[in-house]
Amino acid sequence: YSIDSTMSEASRLAAKGAPEGTLIVAEEQTSGRGRFGRHWHSERATGLYCTLVLRPSVPPAVAPVLTLVVGVALAEAIQDVSQIAVDLRWPNDAMIHEKKCAGILIEMTAEPLRVSHLLVGIGINVNTRQIPAELAEEATSLLLQAGHAVSRLELLISVLKRLEHYYNRFLEHGAADLIKRFEEISSYARGRRVRVADGANVVSGVTEGLTPEGILLIRREDGRIEKVLAGQVRAA
Repeated sequence: YSIDSTMSEASRLAAKGAPEGTLIVAEEQTSGRGRFGRHWHSERATGLYCTLVLRPSVPPAVAPVLTLVVGVALAEAIQDVSQIAVDLRWPNDAMIHEKKCAGILIEMTAEPLRVSHLLVGIGINVNTRQIPAELAEEATSLLLQAGHAVSRLELLISVLKRLEHYYNRFLEHGAADLIKRFEEISSYARGRRVRVADGANVVSGVTEGLTPEGILLIRREDGRIEKVLAGQVRAA
């Protein structure tokens, strides 16, 4: 019902050998977290907060593309249940009308040649009526966008069905088709002027799609193409 973080609990269980497919779902998180250690606002009984344990037989270098795979599943599930068109902001944000409604956090434990386990954390603002003032400019919820409540259970089922489908497709056939699907959904993937901040390093330019590894390409003002491995993407 209430937990510090579904990611923390999943990490504890995975370390004890929890099998692939183990799912932690909470009504409330007291210390929910997003990328870069940021706090994830987790209002009681309004959002969907969950973490899935995966154990893919892939080398660690391949695992980051799973963030994009999860994004595709998330966008399609939200649109299916709420009938709201969803945009994807590389690498891990689901957006509605330029405001974030959901985020993905993936943490990996690996050896040099193989992944031990992956934790796939998903947070969705579902029936939140009041976005905290400090987040109001950047965040929204499905209820605020759709004008009516959305079933969290129905949404969870839809997310898991799609994620299972795309995860198995990724393991069997690789990431090419899924990266293409991400580019189809995302207005940020190609032709979008953006600013990417990774600590003190800032890259600005126009997006030129993704590499086969899921890395974002940006054409800088001088025409050079730069690969962006990580960072916070914002429209410029």
